[in-house]
Amino acid sequence: MPSVQIFSANGCPYAQRTRLTLLEKGIPFELIEIDLQNKPDWFLEVSPYGKVPVIQHEGNRVWESAVVNEYLNEVFPEPPLLPTDPGQRAIARIWIDFANTKFTTAFYKLLLSQDADKQQEWAAELRKHLLFLETEGLQKLSDGPFWFGDTLSLVDLTYYPWFERWSALEHYRGLALPEECDRLRQWWAAIQARPSIQETISPAAYHIEQYAKYANNTASGTTAQELRKY
Repeated sequence: MPSVQIFSANGCPYAQRTRLTLLEKGIPFELIEIDLQNKPDWFLEVSPYGKVPVIQHEGNRVWESAVVNEYLNEVFPEPPLLPTDPGQRAIARIWIDFANTKFTTAFYKLLLSQDADKQQEWAAELRKHLLFLETEGLQKLSDGPFWFGDTLSLVDLTYYPWFERWSALEHYRGLALPEECDRLRQWWAAIQARPSIQETISPAAYHIEQYAKYANNTASGTTAQELRKY
């Protein structure tokens, strides 16, 4: 019987991060799918924030995808998904924090905004973040296809789900990846070839449908509600 249970939702990018981590490490797991639009009454006992992913493993219950993924990387050390050098590991965590606090916020704010001027502001902010990933991240850190060279890391898995969902952003807000982001495009091509990605990927049409309520600002999920507060 798998030692890891993961409470997940197919459409959730945060949960996809953790499913990818489990698959990349070859960890057997029991997948428990949660309908985020109709959460079971017991779910808050599992997830205090009411969000996915949550894992249960040997008496430990861990939530918040970045924390979950570091936990999995420590408990199941092979293959390692963070650099062994402390300085490089710190750099990896900086980029994961940038994803969580800057990049994904701009992604959702652009989708949720209904005012044309605000949409332009958030589009400019997100474009700035993409160029930052390109020039300060991939160009400076890596000669290989991934963030840290030839070896996949949690940084790659942290960003991937939002690029898979870029089709929705382009569909509703017309924002394409900047042409000057060559390294991002190369990274995108490389990571899509991973078996873990192929196992979890959903088509563009699925994401366009999933994000329709974000685009008209009627989304009722926890993430949307939190982002509307600021």
